[in-house]
Amino acid sequence: MVLGGAATPRIIPGLPDEGTLTRWMLPLSKLAMDVSGVLTVGLLAVAAAFLPSDKGLLGRPAQSYVKGASWSALAWAVAAAVALVFSLSETLGAPVGEILAGNELTSYASQVPQGIALTLVVLFAVAIALFARGAITAGAAAGLLVFALVTLLPPALTGHSSSAPNHGLATTSVGMHLLFLALWVGGLAATCVHALRGQAQIDVAAARFSRMALWCFIGVGLSGVAAGASRLATIGDLFTSAYGLLLMAKVAAFAVLGYLGWRHRGRTLPRLSAGEPHAFLRLALGEVMLMGATMGVGVALSRTAPPPVNTPVDRAFELLGYLLPPPLSLGNLFTLWWFDLFFAVLAAALAGLYGAGVVRLARRGDKWPVGRTVSWGIGVVILVLSTQSGIARYAPVLFSVHMTEHMILSMLVPIFFVLGAPVTLALRALRPAVRRGDRGPREWITVILHSRVMRFVSHPAIATAIFVVSTFALYFTPLFAAAMEEHLGHIAMTTHFLLSGTLFFWVIIGVDPAPHKLPHAGRLLLLMVTMPFHAFFGIALMSMGTVLAGAYYDQLGRTWGASSLSDQQTGGGIAWGFGEIPTLIVLLALGFQWWRDDERVARRADRRADAAAAKPGGGTGDAELDAYNDYLAKLNRRDRSR
Repeated sequence: MVLGGAATPRIIPGLPDEGTLTRWMLPLSKLAMDVSGVLTVGLLAVAAAFLPSDKGLLGRPAQSYVKGASWSALAWAVAAAVALVFSLSETLGAPVGEILAGNELTSYASQVPQGIALTLVVLFAVAIALFARGAITAGAAAGLLVFALVTLLPPALTGHSSSAPNHGLATTSVGMHLLFLALWVGGLAATCVHALRGQAQIDVAAARFSRMALWCFIGVGLSGVAAGASRLATIGDLFTSAYGLLLMAKVAAFAVLGYLGWRHRGRTLPRLSAGEPHAFLRLALGEVMLMGATMGVGVALSRTAPPPVNTPVDRAFELLGYLLPPPLSLGNLFTLWWFDLFFAVLAAALAGLYGAGVVRLARRGDKWPVGRTVSWGIGVVILVLSTQSGIARYAPVLFSVHMTEHMILSMLVPIFFVLGAPVTLALRALRPAVRRGDRGPREWITVILHSRVMRFVSHPAIATAIFVVSTFALYFTPLFAAAMEEHLGHIAMTTHFLLSGTLFFWVIIGVDPAPHKLPHAGRLLLLMVTMPFHAFFGIALMSMGTVLAGAYYDQLGRTWGASSLSDQQTGGGIAWGFGEIPTLIVLLALGFQWWRDDERVARRADRRADAAAAKPGGGTGDAELDAYNDYLAKLNRRDRSR
């Protein structure tokens, strides 16, 4: 704060001043909020993933950490409530005493984005504290861990990231940075607590944390580079601005953390396996202290304004993060690419993990069908093209391009994904847990597949309803306009398209094991019943006389191309006619699967018949067929006797 100037601001007489108490208590309360939130994540991570469980039940140490997470979550809620009060004090430029005496706090907590974010943290943290009191299974601890990670996001996504020139990149990178950092810092801190308590299985917990820390280190580094790039106009800003200097200090601390992690993995883990439980603390405690200092730099960074960037005074630039593109053309779609960090990371993870599974099977001598690998690769390529190319740049500008992206992500990419059989590949490539009854990645996949939630959402009727009804619910309610206004809304919307399509086509042509298995005739009937709804949706769009999210499109100030209403009608035509291509692909895949299934049944019957014929007394191996043959033989003998 001293380096960035936030500790000693220039106070102009006559202008509102929140006072010294607010200037220091606000960042301190935010630091307390960060530390308690990260500690909650770490305790839940140790309980859910680092310590072995017994057939899904947490051991006594793990249960104690879940209860500890309930107390840290309560402290998290208190710190967020304090930060809420001091944030309003800073916003209004009034001492905290005046804030508490007035009625502005309610409006701030329910109407202003920063206030809403802190209010959500208070509510979610209290919920975590309550539910953690009775959690005794690894599944419950994992669910609370996911909930805690989500609770970390709202305050960070309403800070500098939402006002950065490239706010899309800034928002996504800050969210990823925070999640990876919380798992890394919290996981190490909680593992240190486990070591200090002298509990058993510290070697197992440290080894599992070390594997996770490597991925967290990579994620923190990549997201940090993206976050810095989104706020700095030039490289020189790193050396000439307080924000750049703080950023360099954080990078230096990050590099030291990487070295310590590498040293810890190479030297400490073997000593733990050799029976030296205190070896972990010698290096890890110093790493925790350095992580705490890094978090302090991060808080100071959030209180320091980024260097000014000369951005055009343009409403379209504020909404999109880039200037309005030129008129739509085929060349612009292929040349005006737009980097979306979220979907770029998603595509890289999907391609990398699938490729790693195929390579592991090949090294083990197992075969994996080439067609499945090709199908998965095609899906990843189409995903990249639809989220990174000119389609992604024009989708927020033209409804017709947005609808094209929607159709591709919900009706084309999922087909190739489900034909790639990723779950089957994971179950074959991943090794079972070393300890009997414990849960490794392979066991978690099996538990999720057999969970009640998965059985519910994968039911053919539910999956179809999600696929069809959600489309009408999105576009014919205010949800569409709200999603188009925010980058996170756009990510949520496109992610829903991808997931709902994957769930539906998994039911129709999925190769992976599923809780519900329809006969092939039932799948064909379900496909024929569902696809016309997209045509009805397209016709409804073409018949509308008003523009969906009209206020949003008016703010863009587009002067080229067709009117918004005409473009919307074009989008309706795309929704109406696009379904023919996916339907043809699904019919071909379904027909091939049906033929292969009949062929397998015939081969099994032949093998049974051959095996039965080789036994004394003969037979076919099919009880009903044998009984029918006996009946015919009796009739034949009776006819001959006559």
